[in-house]
Amino acid sequence: MSHTTGVRQTQKLRTRQALLDAALVLLEHQSLSSLGLREVTRAVGVAPTAFYRHFDGIAALGVALVEQTLGSLHGMIGAILAETGDSEVRLDRGVELIAGHVRAQPAHFRFIAREQHGGVGPVREAIAAELRRFAEEVAAALAGEPESRGWSEEDLLMLGGLYVDHMVLTASALLDAGDGGEEAVTGAARRRLRLITLGRLHWLDGPGAPPCA
Repeated sequence: MSHTTGVRQTQKLRTRQALLDAALVLLEHQSLSSLGLREVTRAVGVAPTAFYRHFDGIAALGVALVEQTLGSLHGMIGAILAETGDSEVRLDRGVELIAGHVRAQPAHFRFIAREQHGGVGPVREAIAAELRRFAEEVAAALAGEPESRGWSEEDLLMLGGLYVDHMVLTASALLDAGDGGEEAVTGAARRRLRLITLGRLHWLDGPGAPPCA
């Protein structure tokens, strides 16, 4: 790659990130469905035609924000799930991870909370796909644990989804907690997640449970 090509590529990446950052600021006060392309380019100081060098439209920009917000969490959560030992410690670390990301990127998580059920279809689908992927990763990790002996793939995926759903609820609660409220939210999150874990231990005790092998 020549020096000139490298400079252009760097500038392109900077402009793309500037568009994402500007959109996030504007989305603090409106939904994605009401966001105008010209609003974003005006905030960055580029021509509207320049927008299309980076995104096909506002929906594509929204999908990129979803990937930026949630994509980086997969590796971190995967590392926690791969740890052996006390499940209580892993739950605590998971809650701390979510709290830290919400604290560091509140605008990103407000965007996710608002657009999860918003009016832009591709963005709703992108969020749902990321959360489904999290649930599948959690289920795959749980499948290798002794406590999961006798569980069906469907039930493991349901359990993974419960953990993920509660993490999403925790992120939303943290956004609304305000100063001094984080400790109460994370404490409640840990208790709820432990309740799910206790229920897991007795899931196969219920009526119609498959016999243990």
